[in-house]
Amino acid sequence: MPQRSGGILISSAAPQLPLAEGTSTPDSRIPKAVKILPFYLLALTLPVAAQQTAPLTAADIMTRVAAHQDSAEAERAHYVYIQHARVTSHKGTKVLCEETTDSRVTPDEKGSHQQLLKLNGRLLQKGKYITYTDLPKPKDANDHGVNISIGGDDSDRNLVEQMRNNFTNDNSDGDSKDGFQTGLFPLTSKSLRDEDFKLIGRERMLNRDVFHITFTPKDKSDFGWKGDAYIDTTAFQPVLVHTTMSRNIPLAVRMLLGTNVPGLGFSITYAPQPDGVWFPATFGTEFRVKVLFFYSRQITVYAENRDFEKTHVTSTILETPPRTVPPTNDEP
Repeated sequence: MPQRSGGILISSAAPQLPLAEGTSTPDSRIPKAVKILPFYLLALTLPVAAQQTAPLTAADIMTRVAAHQDSAEAERAHYVYIQHARVTSHKGTKVLCEETTDSRVTPDEKGSHQQLLKLNGRLLQKGKYITYTDLPKPKDANDHGVNISIGGDDSDRNLVEQMRNNFTNDNSDGDSKDGFQTGLFPLTSKSLRDEDFKLIGRERMLNRDVFHITFTPKDKSDFGWKGDAYIDTTAFQPVLVHTTMSRNIPLAVRMLLGTNVPGLGFSITYAPQPDGVWFPATFGTEFRVKVLFFYSRQITVYAENRDFEKTHVTSTILETPPRTVPPTNDEP
């Protein structure tokens, strides 16, 4: 049965008859500009589709990460928080010295400042543990290196305190607002140019979809860092980063100095604050220290940032403590 649709007679059953001269088909009545419109729209969408499906490279991802890290570093200056740290020196299964501290970390113009709030320490001497709650006064306030007094009763305590001071206070250049040593993780724009990155794939890490990226120094002779970075696929922020030394200390140097640090490497996790600023959440490392062929220690460092509070006036941060823990000693 013929049906009429939009003024055009359509018949699906009857065969098509030749049209009389001077008549036209329904298709011929459609303007040419209308007929080519679908092809024109398709041509417009092709470049957009190509852009949407183009895969991100490791360099693309890390460039975004670096930009976000540079921005976040400035935002972190507006936070005050507590850093809980535990540092241990042990030989085999025997703990020789262990310190647990809580410090208030506050930003300043150049970086951050740590104020010791609480310390619990124990030191093995003559087969018994001696406990203490205060830091010794430094002999030289300008000396921030790792100085080990071989054979002294306090050598392990000195080692523990120097390790915590160097890995968390960032006395190397004082420009960290994270509560951790800078330069251990190649995530900023400044450090990207020295690293080669490779995208391994996508994974699930700490309840987040992440890109798995490996990195190594471009200069293969450099004693830098290599490792793995797991990057949030939406925020382009690091979720977890592992680093190890890119190469071992040459044997000639170890023989000459009698010093080696096998297994040196670090792990750090990041998490966002309610306002979207990503902060380092935890930091950890474990390695051995060998000095003069007969002194050997296993060092463990763990630190956690917690109790974040945002402030807009840096000059009043120290006057408003974030928790009611009385300071035991304000001097490092």
